[in-house]
Amino acid sequence: MKQVKVLGSGCSKCVKTAELIKAIAAENEVSVNVEKETSAEVIMSYGVMSTPAVVIDDVVVHYGSIPDKKKIQSWF
Repeated sequence: MKQVKVLGSGCSKCVKTAELIKAIAAENEVSVNVEKETSAEVIMSYGVMSTPAVVIDDVVVHYGSIPDKKKIQSWF
């Protein structure tokens, strides 16, 4: 199971990013655990300066915008 964290303040873009990841993982029959992380301290620990950001298995794979479907699929 992939561990996915969506880092951000809880804004609409962050929520949309988490929803997209869940939907695309389900479409591709990939088991994921998606968490939303809003703590500024945790976000900064990843070195992320713009959100939403996506962390998969403790590796930052995207930040600064809502990722597109093809990019999300490439993660799985």
